[in-house]
Amino acid sequence: MNTFAQAGTFLVQSLGSLYLAIVILRFLLQLVKADFYNPISRFLVNATHLPSKPIRKLLPTYRSFDIASLVLALLVQWLVIQLSATINGAGMINVLFVLSWGAIGIISLILNIYLYGLLIVIIVSWVAPQSRHPILLLLHQLISPVMEPFKRIIPPLGGLDLSPIFMFLVINMLQIFLHGIANYLQLPAHVVAGI
Repeated sequence: MNTFAQAGTFLVQSLGSLYLAIVILRFLLQLVKADFYNPISRFLVNATHLPSKPIRKLLPTYRSFDIASLVLALLVQWLVIQLSATINGAGMINVLFVLSWGAIGIISLILNIYLYGLLIVIIVSWVAPQSRHPILLLLHQLISPVMEPFKRIIPPLGGLDLSPIFMFLVINMLQIFLHGIANYLQLPAHVVAGI
């Protein structure tokens, strides 16, 4: 791979990963019914409105499940994978492979969002427990529904909440299984945004 191909691949994957994260965050925040008037929520909606508008006409939201955002995320993944492959001289890739690789990349990104979001919430709860920053409010709204089953199974022990440890374990186990599936599908990790 020459220098221009490396630079082009890096640029496509970086921008694609950033936009994919924006689309997935919109999907997740709508799924948990997060505060729509939060400035971060408004940014996510505005950044994804135009490309998701035609998809939304065909696939409307069902309750809080935003199908259009998932389809947009798959399209972004497909575009990133195909552009990366083209830059590296691989040509057109089978659409079924690209869709399966894209789905794995999206699931991997969702797991990473929850993993890093939980880390941020834990660190901020120690450093600045009274912080009301819009990003932290959204992270709490995003993570709380997922943490709830862990809190029911493992109640706080003397004021110490151990449930995040078990959530970390589950996320890491899911990532191991996901990497196993990616290896089985012969997924080229350097081509996929989000994995």
